[in-house]
Amino acid sequence: MASAASPLTSSSTPPRYAILVAGGSGTRMGADRPKQFLNLLGEPVLLHTLRRFAQPELGIEQCVVVLPAEQFATWEQLCREFSISIPHAVVAGGETRWASVRRGLAYLAEQPAGLVAVHDGVRPLVSAAVIEQTYAAAATHGAAVAAVAPKDSVRGLAQQGSYALDRSRLRLVQTPQCFELQLLWRAYQLPELPTFTDDASVVEDLQPIYLVPGDYRNLKITTPEDLIVAEALLRAELGAG
Repeated sequence: MASAASPLTSSSTPPRYAILVAGGSGTRMGADRPKQFLNLLGEPVLLHTLRRFAQPELGIEQCVVVLPAEQFATWEQLCREFSISIPHAVVAGGETRWASVRRGLAYLAEQPAGLVAVHDGVRPLVSAAVIEQTYAAAATHGAAVAAVAPKDSVRGLAQQGSYALDRSRLRLVQTPQCFELQLLWRAYQLPELPTFTDDASVVEDLQPIYLVPGDYRNLKITTPEDLIVAEALLRAELGAG
């Protein structure tokens, strides 16, 4: 989805791409459908997320939505039902998140260069500011991840009991996670490891990960309580607008 230069982007910035990974089943939600298709103020969660990355001022040229193949028909039906006209490609995911991101990257394989953001399809409240800052930091540092400081005290587990951790040195990782396109592609040519919990963990042996301030409102919808909070935050956002 090409867009003209704007206050947030300029013609000198590298091309921008986004991969929205939506492979959830909704098990922890106790829902009758995958969580990316749950109703959030009258629209599917995934539509809210897609809309965030379709904001013209971000200048994102291509959005790739990664879904399980068996969910294609449902998404196509929702696109018709909600008249979703946002340009995007749909790619079949794999057995793991790692495999799904790799397939999304393969769709972009013909792109020689640029920046790619990987984002959870069930983080529908990410702000344009966080997205922009993550792209901008990746343009400078090669790899950038949105993260926030823990609000609570944190303890580690030991064989006997537990021990305190210095939360000032800890961060809670969010998405988007943004990378130079060829860097992320090279990282995903390596075999999958159990330690790969997100894209930053796949890349960190090749490139230091730069952290940018995230947003506590940028929550990941995983449990029923998350959906309640997301609805309240979205109502407040729409009311403020």
